[in-house]
Amino acid sequence: MPGTFGAVATAMATPFADDGALDAQGARRLAAHLFDHGTDTVVAAGTTGESPTLTHDEKRTLWEAVREVASEKGKKLVCGTGTYDTRESIELTEIATHIGADGVLVVTPYYNKPPQRALVEHFRMVAESTDRPVIVYNIPGRTGTRIEHPTLLKLAEVPNIAAVKDSTGDLDGIAKLLREAPDGFQVYSGDDWATFGYVCLGAVGVVSVASHFVGDRIGEMVRQIEGGDVASARKMHQDLSPLYSALFCTTSPIPLKAGLEMAGLPGGPLRPPLFAATEDESEIVRRALADAGVL
Repeated sequence: MPGTFGAVATAMATPFADDGALDAQGARRLAAHLFDHGTDTVVAAGTTGESPTLTHDEKRTLWEAVREVASEKGKKLVCGTGTYDTRESIELTEIATHIGADGVLVVTPYYNKPPQRALVEHFRMVAESTDRPVIVYNIPGRTGTRIEHPTLLKLAEVPNIAAVKDSTGDLDGIAKLLREAPDGFQVYSGDDWATFGYVCLGAVGVVSVASHFVGDRIGEMVRQIEGGDVASARKMHQDLSPLYSALFCTTSPIPLKAGLEMAGLPGGPLRPPLFAATEDESEIVRRALADAGVL
């Protein structure tokens, strides 16, 4: 069954100008490139988009820019509205709803480490502030808190919590979730390397970083699995695995921004506390892009 946001959602980098200002025109050009090369949905102002460094006004400007392109292309926009503060997450979700987002991505509150019962209330309150589908984002490696299985099942009962973006890498846990979640609740892999396994288990797709460069091929891999041609999909996964690894050779999106520059795509500098890739890191990315036929 096709996912609400297609098979390939791209966690889009946020382009910045040389002086560090938001590059809205660059965001339009990058979104257009992604939509033309296999992306069904752009996720704007997520982790890959350096969301902690964006002001509310910048997020609104970014979302409006991508919304324009998505509308022109007949594609979708998901806005990253989750923060460590429930009130702020609701405010951003309301902004995203107002500008016409097709959905919102809400990450587990980070740093303050709420218990599981508090996570239920947090996500429920954010979901109640919008009529758009909500994707909860389970990434304990970044947030310090995992959304546990019973909590996910409770969240899946909230009418407009439509999916989870899962970055736990827990294949057994995903198999159990897909078995026990109510009909219609969807799983997206939050890691390129896990997409093959997740989709084989029943996930609908991936929120990808590598799709900045190989979105068409990732989409084809998902379609091959769904069509029963697992052997061809496995070969595609194996061919793309070096690129997946290279884009996470250090903290994301440092390698991604290096790769965008190499590929002539809008990206620009990173905002502190992230800084440009080293020469060794850049060479890892360059080799992987060349091997993947991107350069």
